[in-house]
Amino acid sequence: MKKTVLGYRDRASELQGILVTDESAASRRPGVVLFPDARGIGTHAIARAEQLTALGFVVLVGDLYGGGRTAPDVPQAIELMNGLRADTARWRERAEAARLALAGHNTVDATRLAAIGYCFGGGTALELARTGADLAAVVSFHGGFPSERPEDAANIKARVLVCHGAADALVSLTQLANFAREMRTTNVDWQAHVYGGAAHGFTNPELIGESVPNHAYHADADRRSWAAMLDLFEDAFATAMR
Repeated sequence: MKKTVLGYRDRASELQGILVTDESAASRRPGVVLFPDARGIGTHAIARAEQLTALGFVVLVGDLYGGGRTAPDVPQAIELMNGLRADTARWRERAEAARLALAGHNTVDATRLAAIGYCFGGGTALELARTGADLAAVVSFHGGFPSERPEDAANIKARVLVCHGAADALVSLTQLANFAREMRTTNVDWQAHVYGGAAHGFTNPELIGESVPNHAYHADADRRSWAAMLDLFEDAFATAMR
């Protein structure tokens, strides 16, 4: 397994994602753009990319803020996140730049692409889907749902899975219900999984023993949501090959 810095850009910034590949693979593989949480590229995102690569995918962990920038603490993460989220067009362009960078890599089958994300990255994956990007599947793990352009849900081409914690104090079940209402006005193939007792950040084992308000790891929700994602990939990528 190989991890390299992949440089790419959007109109505003030079970007530095982390590309994770299996050098022993002889053929082009399905590609997954992975958007990290609001802190930017970190150990949790890279670990998930490595897990996916071991299963036969090529993964690009996308750069949310430019130059590979990360936030050392929660206040700065919130500041960076809100700065990007305040401009929907720029936010979407940043996500699309990562998709294009992955699609153009010589190890990737560009007809079989997915986007996934964690927390802010989950919202980023959904915003990318709302552009009508050429994706087979989109998965959001404990991500946000609100969009300034909810009507753009009609553009979604991907199959969509959202994995949400019932005990999430940062993203409410009301917001999930509003998202479901938005999806019902479209022809999108979508599903939502809600995990009882799971709080925000339920996929991140780094939270074990940490006192981060409103965040907690939940092993069962982590395992079940990962399995749901792989089921969706199997279905969506097989369909894309027909």
